[in-house]
Amino acid sequence: MNKPIVLLADDELRLRKLVSDFLINAGFEVICAENGKQAFDKFLEFSDSIDVIVLDVMMPLMDGWEVLSEIKSTSTVPIIMLTAKGEESDQLTGFRLGANDYVCKPFSPSVLVARVENQLKAVQKKGMDMLQVGGISIDTNRHLVYVEENSIDLTPKEFDLLLYLFKNKGLALSRDRILNGVWSYDYQGDLRTVDTHVKQLRAKLGKYGAYIETLRSVGYRLKEYK
Repeated sequence: MNKPIVLLADDELRLRKLVSDFLINAGFEVICAENGKQAFDKFLEFSDSIDVIVLDVMMPLMDGWEVLSEIKSTSTVPIIMLTAKGEESDQLTGFRLGANDYVCKPFSPSVLVARVENQLKAVQKKGMDMLQVGGISIDTNRHLVYVEENSIDLTPKEFDLLLYLFKNKGLALSRDRILNGVWSYDYQGDLRTVDTHVKQLRAKLGKYGAYIETLRSVGYRLKEYK
């Protein structure tokens, strides 16, 4: 199993070495940067691999706020800010720019490691809320659906129908079963409701609408894609 990777950016060599050692002992791989520009360059180079960023505010070439803003404009990677300042206004600045956590110097390296672990757990939990079949993804936590990387607008029932198909992918589902599973047993409509919603859903999914197969004399099935 690959170790999670932390990008650690701070212009103090002693602090970098200390924090790096604690992170490595906790099971992380560490990429170090000694200034803001180097931190941003390393992020661009390893963006697909970095799991958490620990970013000092006061750094040469680019300060932490600039790096934070640039990274968060294109990425959701968790970022923990390090600063010698403890004023509330500085913390608010960080959070407004997208910081996920904030640690004031001086700090315990063990506490920082725990903060990094918490951010990693949050990302992993969020990943558990994502369902994917081929080019379609469902964020069950935020009730969002993506076709490739583009969010699409679904009605509440279209979302419930797609989620039901996802949870039963590969299974032949009768219209009765879908109706009961999505609309509940006390729904007064008829089976054509299922057909109508499937048609609308297919249209919104574009080319991926073909994932929803029609099974003659049975109902529908969501294809399984790896």
